[in-house]
Order: sequence, then structure tokens, then C-alpha cells
Amino acid sequence: MTDGTKKKSLKLQRLLTMSLPELACRGRQETSKWLERLGVTPGTIGRPGTIFRQIGWAPSLAGFDARIQAGDLEEAARMLLEQFKTVGGNRFFDGVVSEQTSGLVAQQMREAHNQTVAAAEMVCQRRFDLLGYQGLRFGDPVDWHLDPISGRRAPLVHWSRLNPLDPATVGDIKVVWELNRHQWLVRLGQAYRLTGDERYAETFVKYLRDWMRANPPGIGINWASSLEVALRLISWCWALFLFRQSTVLSPGLFIEILGGIRTHASHVEKYLSYYFAPNVHLTGEALGLYYAGVVFPELRSAGHWREVGARILVDQIQKQVLPDGVYFEQSTCYQRYTVEIYLHFLILAARNGVALPAAVRERLQRMLDFLLAVRGPDGSMPLIGDADGGWLLPLHTRAPDDIRGIFSTAAALFGRSDYAWAAGGLAPETLWLLGAEGVKAVATLTPDLPAMASSRLFADGGLIVMRSGWDADAHQLMFDVGSLGCPLSGGHGHADLLSIQCSIWGEPYLVDPGTYCYTANPEWRDFFRSTAAHSTLTVDGAGQAVPAGPFAWKAQPQARLRRWLSTGAFDLADAEHIAYCSLPDPVVHRRRVFFAKPRYWLVVDDLEGTAEHRVELRFQFAPLTVRMDPSGWIRAIGRQGHGLLIRAFATVPLQAELREGEAAPIQGWYSPDYGQRRPAPVLVYSTDPQLPCRIVTLLVPVEAPFAHPPAVFPVLTDSPQKDQELAGLVLGQGEELVMIREDDIAVQRR
Repeated sequence: MTDGTKKKSLKLQRLLTMSLPELACRGRQETSKWLERLGVTPGTIGRPGTIFRQIGWAPSLAGFDARIQAGDLEEAARMLLEQFKTVGGNRFFDGVVSEQTSGLVAQQMREAHNQTVAAAEMVCQRRFDLLGYQGLRFGDPVDWHLDPISGRRAPLVHWSRLNPLDPATVGDIKVVWELNRHQWLVRLGQAYRLTGDERYAETFVKYLRDWMRANPPGIGINWASSLEVALRLISWCWALFLFRQSTVLSPGLFIEILGGIRTHASHVEKYLSYYFAPNVHLTGEALGLYYAGVVFPELRSAGHWREVGARILVDQIQKQVLPDGVYFEQSTCYQRYTVEIYLHFLILAARNGVALPAAVRERLQRMLDFLLAVRGPDGSMPLIGDADGGWLLPLHTRAPDDIRGIFSTAAALFGRSDYAWAAGGLAPETLWLLGAEGVKAVATLTPDLPAMASSRLFADGGLIVMRSGWDADAHQLMFDVGSLGCPLSGGHGHADLLSIQCSIWGEPYLVDPGTYCYTANPEWRDFFRSTAAHSTLTVDGAGQAVPAGPFAWKAQPQARLRRWLSTGAFDLADAEHIAYCSLPDPVVHRRRVFFAKPRYWLVVDDLEGTAEHRVELRFQFAPLTVRMDPSGWIRAIGRQGHGLLIRAFATVPLQAELREGEAAPIQGWYSPDYGQRRPAPVLVYSTDPQLPCRIVTLLVPVEAPFAHPPAVFPVLTDSPQKDQELAGLVLGQGEELVMIREDDIAVQRR
């Protein structure tokens, strides 16, 4: 069977599994694409006469229709702009429309003030900080279809004829789309509000009109993702309000932008990702529709957009957010995205007097509670699954793992002292979103430690957090006992079953490697989401799952939690997975993690099988100094003057190696942001045992980086039924005995 025949067969199988609503939806969308390609349904950007016909009647627009009938489009445009300036602010975020905002930023957030102005200056110079890239240039004038990293330019054809996942044609589409989200227009607008400098307004107009000319509706790669269209719509809304007092916002320009917003919203509504990507794509698109509907109620379709957007958002928070608050794609980055979406939704709804079901606020707080629980002792958000470094709307420059702004706004919105503690103070985002009332709300809160247990199981999301406390120098370990991504495709999940991450003395030591890229380099994409890039175990060189393109897996194995027990003295988690049961000799991997608070962790890996296998146990470090001691211990040295000691024990020979920044094969890398990678040590223990086999690894935090390792002696057991087995460890000079039993780990201290 040829590749073409296989594809047709798979497509037919897919069609046969579709429900009638999905078939109808996809059919309508395919018909719309066909009509657009024929030119039957052209867009409306830059056609004022068309947008005027889309304005409905409103009491405040008395005489508007008469102006249209008389052909006085200039006066009609002036009326619309005046309507926007006088009453539009009541519909939008208070921090944007309030006259107090610029003064509050200047008085209370001077660093944010200066940072915003500096960012705007870069935009004026046609230099853009996007994702993990600094100062990118896209030509003069800006080439809106160029990926400057690869030098490739997407063809200017109808969007449906382009494949965004094909780097040979479009380059790294993530970079192109990040530019075309126009979020940097918001930074220009913020700088204008803070300084009154009309240069920023003039730059805004120049870029926007240039973009409209270069991106006719439906033509080019910048119409190929409804989510990207929705995010650009949101940016345009913010820019309009930020520049509303500028002289450059003429009636004619306002009509052009209003027509563009209508075109964007119509496109999003027509191509909603109900079945293509019913995840953050769908909720982000719905938020874009909600923005257009509540901000511009004069448009005839506004009520419909508002209703569709709200319905999707209310419905999807129940579908995409698990009962314990974990986002179903198993990605902290996309969990943060989703939190941002619903914070905007709640604030906009309240601003417009729209009551939402209590379940939305309740489920959103569960999401925030999860981020609070996994938040590192240093305040950072750990990477789990894909992380692309983008934001719904970056109102302040932050590292991708910095979630203080989210917690600041959530603290004001929900009156939560623990969120105020996580925020570490008032954030600029809160001021821009909620205005002076947000500032007051945060000021009235006394930051307090979370009331939830410091060690916690998220059973639905499949994640366990073990920590010594909530203080800034606490020890924390996270244990993945869930599934590989969401049930739909697992596209943003990594093959990291039973992997761990660990912070010592408040600093990350064992980490998720990050993402680095999506489509630009398949080899690197597959490495960063592979089992071999995470702190878990591989068998016979195989990963737990095989990629099926950049956003899918051929199979989606999941872990099963056998037991969870947490007390004041210790935590114990016991889980297993069967991802290696597809090998000729099926292998079951069981991992137990025992935390003797706050002194050490014991990681027990049991492999059940009958044949000889190649086993590799990995521990991926952050970019730290890691050394091998002659004693057999591995010593990681942190930046804060502390350390972590690691040593593995087994009844079979273990070979320990440190690898860092290698390309053949790829191993020993860490990606802090999209497009960026740096060498980072990975510890590999390898062996070729006859299964069953047990490997026990001890992780010991030490306050001094060169502290003497503890004395440790293996306890071996012989039984008539099985070969010699590692049954426990003696720590110190017999002061502590840790016994590994079938369903328990017990400690005896003398």
C-alpha cells in the first residue's frame, strides 16, 4: 500500500468515526473555504461602506442612519468614534480607561514604567522580543509572513492552501504568528498612556495600516489559525482603548479598525476549533468573540458573538479542567494560558453586568489552587508538558515561568490571602486590568501561607506534590502518576510517566527539560518531549510512546496510582505503568517515591519481566554544576550555596555517566523558553539485568555543597522463591533502617 493510499484509508476511517454534528461542522467549514477561494465571500477590511451596513440601531446613535442615507459617511464615522470614546470605556477594563492608571504606574511601579517605555522604543525601531528571541528583525517594512530564524517566507495564497506545520514552506510558524498576534501594539499603547508621546501612536497607525495592506482577509498564513486571529482581535481592542485620546485616531482610521475587528470575529466564528483543537484554541477563540461582542455592541453580530463566546467558555471550563483543577492537556504552560483566558472573561463579564454561573469562578479557583500547589519554593511555575513561552496578553514583561501577575489579579478578584502571598505584591497586570479598585483590593489583603496541605495528590490530573513546607527554602518533589496528555491526541503532553522534578533549598535541581520548538526541527522536538529527556526510566532504548507528528502520539499510555499516603513525618507514593508491555518480553515499570521529611527521598524502581533488557535510569538536572565523587555519589551544586547528593543501589552492576550538551545522540539539554536551549547535565545509570530488577536511588539535600556523604549500606535478602534482592538501606552507622516491602516502605530509627 502506497503512502497516498494509506492516507486515504486513514481519512476514510476517521470520517466513519465522526458524529453527525462533527460531520456537519466540518462540512460547513470546508464549504466556506471553497467559497472564499472562489472569491464568493470576500472580507471587509478597508471597506467603510461595508462596515456601515453592519451597524445596528442604538439610542445614542440617533441620526446615524440618516447620515448613511445622505451619503455623509464622514459624519457617520465621526458619530461612531464619538460613541466609542464616550461610552465604550464602560465596557472595557477599568485600568485601561481610568485616568489614574498612568499616575499609579509612575508612582508605585517605576521599574514597570521604564520597562514598558523601553519595550515600546524597540518596537519603534522594528525590533521585536518574541518568545525566547530578543530583538528579532522582520525587514523594513516589516514582512508579516517571514520567519527570520529560517529565512523562509510563507506564500501569499488563501490560508486553506497552506500547511502551518510544514517548516519547509512557512518556516517556524510559531515565530511568525507571535509577531502577528500584535501584542506589542499593546506595549506601544501602554507607553503612550504613560508618556503621552505621539510617536507611539504614529507607529501604531503605520504598522496597523501596513498589516492590513499586506494581509487581505483570508489571504496568507496569518489567517490559518482561528486562535491567532482571535488573539490579534484582542490586541486591537486593547490598542484602540489605549490610543483613544490620541489625535491619530481619526474617524476614518477607527472605521478601518472596526471593520477589521468585524472581519476577525466573523472569521473566528466561522472556523471555531470545535473539533480541530477543542482545547486552549477553542477557549481563546471564544474569548475573542466575547471581546468583540461586549466591546462593540453596535455591530449587528455582536449579540451572537457574545452569546457564542460565553456559551463555549462556560461549557469548556467543565470539559477541559478536571475536577481537581488540573488542565486536561497535562501542561502547566497551557494551564496558565487557560487561567488568563478565564480571568479576562470574568472581569469583562462583571464590567458589562453579565452574571456567570458560579461554577466558572469555582473551577477557575481550582486551577489556581493547582498552580499554587506546584509553584516552586522560589515562586516559579515548573514546566510540565509543552511550554511555548507565549501569553494571552503580556501586559508586563515576564519569564515564561513567572506567574506572580496571575496571582496578583486573582488575589484582587477573589479576595484570597494565599494568592496575595504567591503574588509577592501588587503586579502591573492587576492595575491595567482592574484599575484603582484592584490596587485597593490587593492592599487590603494580608498575604498568608496556603491553608492546603503542603504535600498533596491531584488524583484526576495524576500529579503528586511532596514538600517540606511553604517557606522559600523548602524541599519539593513532583511525581507524575497520570496520563500522557489529554485524551484527544496528547499533543502537548510529554512521554514522562513516573518522572520526577525536585527543588532543594528552594532552588530547582531536577527539572523538566522544556520544549524548545514545535515544528521547526522534528529531531529536537521529539527529543524534548521524549522519555529520555525526563527523570524516569527507559527500557531497551525505547520511550514510553512514539510520536505521530509534532502534536500527536501513536499511543497514549498512562500511569496507575497504587497508593498514596501522607503524614507529618513522611509521604509515600506508589505507581506503575505498562508502556513497555509492547516489547517482545513485556515489562511493567513500578516506581515508589518515599519522602522522609525533610531529610531525603528514596526512589524505588521495580521492573517486572522475564528476559534480559537494557535499562537506563535518568535524572535531568537544571544547568548546574554536577560532579561524580570517588565515593560513588553524584554531587549537584546549587547557585544558592547548597547541594543535592544522589546515589543508586542495585544487586546488578550499575554504570553511572554524566552527559551534557551532546548532539549524537541528543542528550543533556534544557530549554528555558521557546527557541532557546542550553546544555544541562543528565545523570544516566545503565545496566543489562535479567528481569525482575530493582534499583533504589537516594536523594539527599545537603546544606553545604561539599558536605560529606552519609554512610549507606544495602540490605540484601535471599529467599527460596527468588534471587537475591535489594530489600532496604541502612543509613548512617545503623541509626536508621529503611525496609522496602511489597506494599510499603518502613523506617526504623534507633
